[in-house]
Amino acid sequence: MSARRPVHLDPRSPLVLDTRELGRRPGSMRHVRRTVDAPADWALGLVRVPAGADVELDFRLEAVMEGVLVTGTADAPLAAECGRCLEPTTDRLTVDVQDLFGYERSPDDPEAPILDGDLLDLTGLLRDAVLLALPLNPVCSDDCPGLCPGCGGKLADLGPDHSHDTLDPRWAALGTLAPDRSPSTPSMQES
Repeated sequence: MSARRPVHLDPRSPLVLDTRELGRRPGSMRHVRRTVDAPADWALGLVRVPAGADVELDFRLEAVMEGVLVTGTADAPLAAECGRCLEPTTDRLTVDVQDLFGYERSPDDPEAPILDGDLLDLTGLLRDAVLLALPLNPVCSDDCPGLCPGCGGKLADLGPDHSHDTLDPRWAALGTLAPDRSPSTPSMQES
C-alpha cells in the first residue's frame, strides 16, 4: 500500500483536489471531471497503464461530518502481453473508488487519508484501486490456445494437425541398447 498521509501538497498537481468550496458544510457537494496523465508505476508483470496515457477521472466530493467523502471512477487504457501467447494486446480498465479523507487524523485508523488544509491527494487512492483491478494473467482472447510446449510456436498459427514426436526421457536410455533398425537391416526374426 502507498503512503496515505499528505505532506504539504502542491495544489497544481493534477491529482490534488481543492475542497475549499465545500466549506466543511456536511451535505455540500461538487463534481470533478478531468483528464490526467497516468504515472509510470501503474503496472504489474504483463500488464500496465502506459505512462503518460490519458486517465479520465469522474469524481464526486461530498462534505460529511468527519471529512470529505470521495466517490467516483477512473477510466484508463491498458497495454499488456497475453499470458498465453505473449502477443501484445490492449484493453480498457474502469475502476470504482471511494474513500473518506478526514479533517483530522483518526486515533482508530492512523493510516487513513487526511486532508492537508483544504487539499486532498488522489494519488494513493487511485494507484491502489488500479493495481488491485489489473488482471494478473491478461489474455488476447478468451479462446487463445497459447504456445506449443514443444517448439514455442503459436498454436493458433500452427493448425490442428501440429505435433511433435517425443520420446519419454525415461525410455531414452533403451534406444542406445538396440541396434539401428532401418528397413534394410534384417531383424533377428527374419534370419
